Amino acid sequence: MNAPTKTGGTEALFHPDTYVTGVPHELMGQLRREHGVVWVPEPAVDNWPAGPGFWAVLRYADVETVLRSPQVFSSSLGLTQIYDAPPPLLPPLRKMMINMDPPDHSRLRGLLTKAFAPRAVAKLEDRIAGHARELVAAVVDRGSCNFARDIAADLPLLTLSDILGVPESDRWLMFDWSNRVIGVQDAEYQASSEFDTSGATEMAIRALQVRPDPDENGRMPDSRVPSGMADLYAYARELAQYRRKEPADDIMSLLMQQVDSEGGRVSNDEWEKLFWLFSVAGNETVRNALPGGMYALLTHPDQYAKLRADRSLLNSAVEEMLRWWSPVTQFRRTAARDTSLAGVEIREGDKVVVYFASANRDETVFADPDAFDITRNPNPHIAFGHGPHFCIAAQLARVQMRALFGAVLELLGEVAADGPPERLRSNFQNGIKHLPIRWTTPET
Repeated sequence: MNAPTKTGGTEALFHPDTYVTGVPHELMGQLRREHGVVWVPEPAVDNWPAGPGFWAVLRYADVETVLRSPQVFSSSLGLTQIYDAPPPLLPPLRKMMINMDPPDHSRLRGLLTKAFAPRAVAKLEDRIAGHARELVAAVVDRGSCNFARDIAADLPLLTLSDILGVPESDRWLMFDWSNRVIGVQDAEYQASSEFDTSGATEMAIRALQVRPDPDENGRMPDSRVPSGMADLYAYARELAQYRRKEPADDIMSLLMQQVDSEGGRVSNDEWEKLFWLFSVAGNETVRNALPGGMYALLTHPDQYAKLRADRSLLNSAVEEMLRWWSPVTQFRRTAARDTSLAGVEIREGDKVVVYFASANRDETVFADPDAFDITRNPNPHIAFGHGPHFCIAAQLARVQMRALFGAVLELLGEVAADGPPERLRSNFQNGIKHLPIRWTTPET
């Protein structure tokens, strides 16, 4: 491999401790302006061994180039997380849509796109609005709450229940699954066990019987190993069997009925991995975006006042929340051949990590990029990615954000911070675990 660019401080981009105090936007900005593509060392962290290092891609145009070029920058070769998976795990993990390249990815995404037809999505919008209003109404009389846990965490779970056909009584299983996967670098989330079995279905009870146990240090098994998420896969299998016999009007029931150009349907293995993807990624992105959006408003009271005065700005406010907060910090690709990017020679097999958090503050694309401006227009952020892997549920995420902040504006009125936020320890997801807020309920 070619000699790494000698740029001091780049290790901070990798280390999860950096993100406990916030995304290092100042460092990203400096590196973005001076280099664009920089080499980042990958030391051992916690129980993860040291890795070979990777190229961090920080400029908007270069991020787009990587994401729209799967033939050069592969999702499949080394998967989409910075940490390398053990070689025996590569074949099964490559069957996840997020880790696929065309044409396999194109086939499965095509089936999923059919299931996400406008009519199916439209049916969810009223339900999402109802869920959002009920969640906010439930805390109105309290005068304060942990926005991240008491409100924001439940809306994506309720939405996913509607999408996946999961009974609402079982929805907090997805909270635990998501914590165990996304919170692998965070001690609070590593062995998450928030699911209350009272009222749970028999299907959920059976899944919990195969839930792996944490080790003596409280760590769960590697979530990339099938046995590490045995309870998720057990639940997915049983749910699939039920929905194939008793289809409903949820999107995943519709997915099972779709047929590709060669007459093929979604296989049981594909279903299980899609269930994993939606339960974790579909949950976590929105769950991070909602507290992130609230934090943006709390720390920019002039913008919050502007939104309260003119609710027609809600759509553009949501887009600015997604840009300014960027709920997913980065994603990895692997060079499929020798290539160059921003004047840097990249060798076949090198890790190439695109930083959405940096691209969304690129000064060549966004005027005054560090400012939070709910009237920003245009706002071509790439919080949902770009190219073949653009988030298929992006519109549903936007619907959830508009619904929840609309309910907050209507029912809570003037909201203020009630203590410091507590951030997720993760170099991948930009999350807030605890966001205490208080409010003065508007007069009626």
